[in-house]
Amino acid sequence: MKVLAIFAMALVAGVNAGTYTDRFLEQYKKIKSSSSGYFSSDGVPYHSVETLIVEAPDQGHETTSEAYSYYVWLEAMYGAIEGDFSSFNSAWESMEKYTIPTLQNANSEYDASKPATYIAEMDDPSEYPSAIDSSIPVGQDPLADELKSAYGTSDFYSMHWLLDVDNVYGFGNVQGQCEAGSSASGPSLYNNYQRGPQESVWRTIPQPTCDQFKYGGTNGFLDLFVQDSDYSHQYKYTAAPDADARAVQAAYWANVWATEKGSQGSISQTLTKAAKMGDYLRYSLFDKYFKKIGNCYPASGCAAASGKDSAHYLISWYFAWGGSYNAQYEWSWRIGDGASHFGYQNPLAAYALANDASLKPKGSTAVDDWTKSLQRQLELYEYLQTDTGPFAGGVTNSWKGRYAEPDSDLLNDTFYGMFYDWEPVYHDPPSNRWYGMQPWSADRLAQYYYATGDSKAQSILKKWADWVDGVIQFSGDDFQIPSNLGWSGDPPNVQVTVTSYARDLGAAAATARTLAYYAAKSGDSTAKSTAKKLLDAIYTTYKDDIGFSVEEERDDYNRFNEKVYVPSGWTGTYPNGDVIDSSATFLGIRSWYKNDPNWSKVETYLNGGAVPTFKYHRFWAQADIALAFGAYGLLFSE
Repeated sequence: MKVLAIFAMALVAGVNAGTYTDRFLEQYKKIKSSSSGYFSSDGVPYHSVETLIVEAPDQGHETTSEAYSYYVWLEAMYGAIEGDFSSFNSAWESMEKYTIPTLQNANSEYDASKPATYIAEMDDPSEYPSAIDSSIPVGQDPLADELKSAYGTSDFYSMHWLLDVDNVYGFGNVQGQCEAGSSASGPSLYNNYQRGPQESVWRTIPQPTCDQFKYGGTNGFLDLFVQDSDYSHQYKYTAAPDADARAVQAAYWANVWATEKGSQGSISQTLTKAAKMGDYLRYSLFDKYFKKIGNCYPASGCAAASGKDSAHYLISWYFAWGGSYNAQYEWSWRIGDGASHFGYQNPLAAYALANDASLKPKGSTAVDDWTKSLQRQLELYEYLQTDTGPFAGGVTNSWKGRYAEPDSDLLNDTFYGMFYDWEPVYHDPPSNRWYGMQPWSADRLAQYYYATGDSKAQSILKKWADWVDGVIQFSGDDFQIPSNLGWSGDPPNVQVTVTSYARDLGAAAATARTLAYYAAKSGDSTAKSTAKKLLDAIYTTYKDDIGFSVEEERDDYNRFNEKVYVPSGWTGTYPNGDVIDSSATFLGIRSWYKNDPNWSKVETYLNGGAVPTFKYHRFWAQADIALAFGAYGLLFSE
């Protein structure tokens, strides 16, 4: 294959050796060491070694599909450097076993002509439950029959995004089990976010993926979110498409590296699975309710679509599926998402699924869809890029998540009729405030550019790389990178400012890797130099016994006492007896946090003491650092 030849010229045959590949192996061994604590007894990567951490997951020994995708990528890189891809296969098998739901024939009653009944997203958790509205037209799902024909099943091959690895909540939603309870063995799939853009992690009400009314209230947890006249036992899963796409991206690299070493046959079965995941990942390319793309408002007037008229071809924030768990009820649903953040785009995954024979999905229109998606993603980068280089938030086909009429200024310059949104999907904090979204996405664009030499990608990356080089601050063996970004204006006149700086090691590693891939193809010596300086600073200044870390102040931990909205009169319980009612707080429905070994630091802060500090070892960040070392070493043989 032509694309594989490109990489073969760049990589040293056989086992690679050098300063940065050695650093990769050093970090890899720390991550994989059982004494470090990155994995559960089942071999599942934790979100972090430390248990007391509240971010998108609300506890460190949960995990995400994001962490699993980094695990697969880490093992692919290990194969590139050491020539052994068996651990890449094993990582995929673990991911498949624990994150891909296996409720047998769970979606078999799905009607593609009626994919889901409309439920408006509201602005604040206090506006929930939101009512089901069957009067709003929804479109047809063009993927269901094609996928069933290709794979002979109605089941999804997609990761559910969130797992309670140690089953702390006690739901026991382990694979095909439904609410097996606290005695269940193994990682438990569960849900949290479901109440609009202001529902930060501090305001969530965790719920089981399979709700049989064993926990919660009279109707389990369902009537906290959806207003209906009748409730039945059901399951519901949500994919984070950026993670599924990252897993495909990792498989692409594994294919390149294994082929270069003459061992592609050893991973062929895993590549077939990656192609399948890419087939189902196409649900992220469609509007939530399969409505037509462009000027889609109001909800009642925006037309239902047929065929691919509902495809925006961007990797959206999520897609989801669910249905009745009991045999006497025969219904199920699927939704895409109309909101797409630049930070979730992955042109390399789209390129691989459209062009790599080993990753070609079985779906009859998949290659065409991913070919269109690749071009649409590149256009989105251009549309959202500021004059100075960084990328603004994203676009949506459903303003406010309910096909509302957008502000008048947003109607002047749309993207295929979709509206610019500076903070797509969530607002607490704003979804494009964190600088880390920049290198996460730009890195995938840089890898795509390295693979193809696409001149459009090169011009986009040059502006971004020049901006980054100007905002990184070095001082001896230390550095600071942007932490938070501020945004104003609308395309094409969006303006950005750096509002704060930090030493985010994971984001710094992603930045270095982005610059390295860009430099390796373009010959940009400044980008290469900056990448090297970042990697050297991380290694020299922040290495510890189990990886890399930096002191972090967590003044947001005052939110442990924050009220969680529960409608007046609603009451329920968790498996451990924690009560859910209108007096609930984040801590009150997670009383197990009081037994955490680090709880005293937070308790002191809540009682008026100093802001607590922590050194965290997040799996994604530790893997990101290792991967940055490895990539630099492979690209430049240093």
